[in-house]
Amino acid sequence: MKRIFFVDDSGPPFGHMLLAFGGYLGGFDGNFLWNRIGAEYNMNVPIWSLRLLPALTGALCVPLAYQILVELHFSHCAALGAALLILFENSLITQSRLMLLESVLIFFILLAILSYLKFYNLQKCSPFTAGWWFWLLLTGVACSCAVGVKYMGLFTYMLLLAIAGVHSWHLIGDQTLSNVSVLCHLLARGLALVVVPVAMYLSFFYVHLTLLYRSGPHDQIMTSAFQASLEGGLARITQGQPLEVAYGSQITLRNVLGKPMPCWLHSHKSTYPIRYENGRGSSHQQQVTCYPFKDVNNWWIVKDPGRQQLVVSNPPRPVRHGHIVQLVHGITTRYLNTHDVAAPLSPHSQEISCYIDYNISMPAQNLWRVEIVNRESDTDVWKTILSEVRFVHVNTSAVLKLSGASLPEWGYRQLEIIGEKLSKGYHQSILWNVEEHRYGKSQEQKEREVELHSPTQADISKNLSFVARFTELQWKILTLKNEDTEHKYSSSPLDWITMDTNIAYWFHPLSGAQIHLIGNVLTWASANVATLVYVCLFLWYLLRRRRKICDIPEDAWRLWVSAGGLCVGGWAVNYLPFFMMEKTLFLYHYLPALTFQILLIPVVLQHLTDHLCRYPGKPTGCSAVLISGDEGSEMMGFIVPAAALTSGTLHYVPSVVTLPCLPEGHGENYSVNACTAPGKVNCSPV
Repeated sequence: MKRIFFVDDSGPPFGHMLLAFGGYLGGFDGNFLWNRIGAEYNMNVPIWSLRLLPALTGALCVPLAYQILVELHFSHCAALGAALLILFENSLITQSRLMLLESVLIFFILLAILSYLKFYNLQKCSPFTAGWWFWLLLTGVACSCAVGVKYMGLFTYMLLLAIAGVHSWHLIGDQTLSNVSVLCHLLARGLALVVVPVAMYLSFFYVHLTLLYRSGPHDQIMTSAFQASLEGGLARITQGQPLEVAYGSQITLRNVLGKPMPCWLHSHKSTYPIRYENGRGSSHQQQVTCYPFKDVNNWWIVKDPGRQQLVVSNPPRPVRHGHIVQLVHGITTRYLNTHDVAAPLSPHSQEISCYIDYNISMPAQNLWRVEIVNRESDTDVWKTILSEVRFVHVNTSAVLKLSGASLPEWGYRQLEIIGEKLSKGYHQSILWNVEEHRYGKSQEQKEREVELHSPTQADISKNLSFVARFTELQWKILTLKNEDTEHKYSSSPLDWITMDTNIAYWFHPLSGAQIHLIGNVLTWASANVATLVYVCLFLWYLLRRRRKICDIPEDAWRLWVSAGGLCVGGWAVNYLPFFMMEKTLFLYHYLPALTFQILLIPVVLQHLTDHLCRYPGKPTGCSAVLISGDEGSEMMGFIVPAAALTSGTLHYVPSVVTLPCLPEGHGENYSVNACTAPGKVNCSPV
């Protein structure tokens, strides 16, 4: 609401933008601190508007559940049961009554499922019609919205892509379609289910970054280039800096990694202790550290080893990839140096220091080769903010690196800098970028110190492209870890199935009124039983079919597989991945998986009613029948599935056909009426 940039590790920005849009419609100006759970809202906060969207989407999940069961070709009674179970599930009600995003996520998940089912059912009779295109495109839009609200939506999106892939594979094998028709079908699915979701996902971030153009407290975790693209903050400091680093430039070097905290290459007059606590000796040279705050001791001067001047010549001589430089500390005028002395906390790496001449047999080794990692060619110029460089020590080939360890009291708890000899690849801890930059003009030390304290004056813009900002922000969202690994109401995935956990959302200190997130015991237990029954029956049917025994008609089997693949598959993909996650988990993470389980309850009940409980004490159809008869002088017999009886078509024509139902101990006789085709015969009961 205040256009201030922020980073949220909970997921993409679309859900937050929807809530903010509700607040905007309600006249909210953003003047409320969301920093304490349970704080009373003031009159400035339009609670009704902010809670409207979660409540509306939560309510719409009820008719969506009904329609999904109808599109799966289940009865209206089963569909009504699914809708009622969603309606009376109090965990879903609680989540949708508050300013939370799970109900919005579940709405888009169910909308994507329903849209694909409608599209698939239209595929059989009227492909490439307006309705066909509408439901196909709506599937892609709903999937992108689900992923844009929370990354948990990605699980259902992957499931739908897998189902669409299976259907497409069957489509390729359809001999009634021409090659051009098959190609058009595949391209349409690729456009709607891949291109459209990706484009919409990018559009969410485009709107997000367009709205949040002001600098904020989360800037520090972003790169210097990203910070400079925001209004205020670093942009105010770096606006108009010289773009190309030249010999004589005064620079600050920020480590690209930004972990455990953003920091800058730093030195001060203090030296390393002669001996460390473990008894190892040091060089007693001037300390070089990484300092997490802006300071005048972060400034360095890029010097040409072949010249003595510390100012930029006219015209400036830019530093390019592969050039050899010396880095001179701006305040102490000592050179960045390393040698064969172990680092204080990383004994297998070299110590980094600023060289002090003690007139002993340890000469200065202060030459560094600049390597631009993100260069486009080997002649690229070292650029402010944009270039990521690593410094390779000429004498030892050690690379300037942030170890991340905090130095003891003698190092003021600043972060250790080392020379890594065995560094392979380009880990971000060895990469540096110039953040602040000016062309040095003063050769005298006192004048130069004044110059280092003054702001830059040039005016050159360095705005990042949307693709660069999106890529960086996306990576930060995916890799950002919350420091709070423990929480009073955190839980494990195993706790969710048995509902062994809950979350206390609110407690009134005076009246004792509370809001808890807890599920409906009957619904959760029924959902678990339905899942277990489905898996057992599916495996039983599968084993029997492998033995050529069909307990249910072919249409019922296909319906059982498709409904189960959707409901059980949806539950599995939204539940099992949490066992591999290291983040703090809560009960509400289970709600999307629970929704699929609830849809499974009426599916299982209708199947049991239609196929296992229709005739008490007698199967609905013979699992297999014995066909016997004589042809010429030979007696012949074989087994065929019961599905052949329902179709009335047999692939063998004996003179007499008898089909005994063995389970009941008495048979039903069938006689041959007529031959309709060579090798096939129509049968009817006598």
